[in-house]
Amino acid sequence: MSYLKFFDVSKNQLTDQIPLSIRDLSSLEFFDVSGNDLNGTFPPCFGQLKSLFDSLNLSYNQLRGEVSYLNVTFCIDLSSNHFIGPSPRLVSNLRYLFLSRIQALDIDTNLFIGEIPDCWNHWGSLANLNLGSNNLTGKIPPSLGHKNLLVLNLRNNSMFGELPSTLQNYTRFIMLDLSENHFNSLNFSGNLRTGNIPDNIGNMELMESLDLSMNRLNGEIPSSFSNLYFLNHFNVSYNNLTGQIPTSTQLQSFENLSYVGNHLYEPPLTKNYTTKGIPTDAANNGSNREGSKVNWLYVSIVLGFVLRFWGVMAPFFFIRSWRIAYYQKLDHTCGKLYVLLATMG
Repeated sequence: MSYLKFFDVSKNQLTDQIPLSIRDLSSLEFFDVSGNDLNGTFPPCFGQLKSLFDSLNLSYNQLRGEVSYLNVTFCIDLSSNHFIGPSPRLVSNLRYLFLSRIQALDIDTNLFIGEIPDCWNHWGSLANLNLGSNNLTGKIPPSLGHKNLLVLNLRNNSMFGELPSTLQNYTRFIMLDLSENHFNSLNFSGNLRTGNIPDNIGNMELMESLDLSMNRLNGEIPSSFSNLYFLNHFNVSYNNLTGQIPTSTQLQSFENLSYVGNHLYEPPLTKNYTTKGIPTDAANNGSNREGSKVNWLYVSIVLGFVLRFWGVMAPFFFIRSWRIAYYQKLDHTCGKLYVLLATMG
């Protein structure tokens, strides 16, 4: 089937390995085998598919081994498998992509290890990055605060250190998940504010989801969090936070579970919640990887639609000459159609 472009057999009961004959699908652009029970190693033949630039989805299988060279330039989802290897090697295998075009990368719930390399400022269109539930260590690289990133998930790793100034000053996040790590401070060196959560996060006014739970944070929740008007998910549980919860409609609307395991007071808490009575999995820094996992593929699809839509429509909204040329062409085409219909009738 050399002309096949779209291949989707997701959510079935397929077993065994992905056959090497996939390399013969020379026109393939979209490949989805997610939600099956496929095993074996990562097929190197994917690197031979020069047309596979739209989407590769291998998530929720039993695939293992290291990830080799890829050409995909829009969406890569390798989550919930057993892929291994140092994260720098994974990124080096992906650096040959058209880095200015890739928009979503999801390797959540695998066995990648090592530090996150500081090279993300080259990925100009990357909007969704999910590195959660691996064995990543070290500090957050400064380049993760580049201009187009909207979703960042580092949940359930072994990361530590401080939040880089590039992320503190970045305001476009709609989802930020740093939970279940070893952060004991999110402050940038030289920030003289008392406490470990920077005020700057309150400037991320488009934020819809913020999760800092199960770390080692202390100090108070900054009053600037009252500016996060669009929050629909918020969790700072099982840290060592103290003081009053800032007054805002959003922060008061979340249940006690968003704050439990701290020394906080004021509504919505009916009493002071301390770190006593932490569940076993929380005390073990959240070893259960299922948790409240977000379906990052759907997030990628939505973000991809938004970015592609505005990539096409924005010029027509803001460039008058383009609008005029478009409508002139439309009028010309309609005029031709009218003459043709008149001739036929």
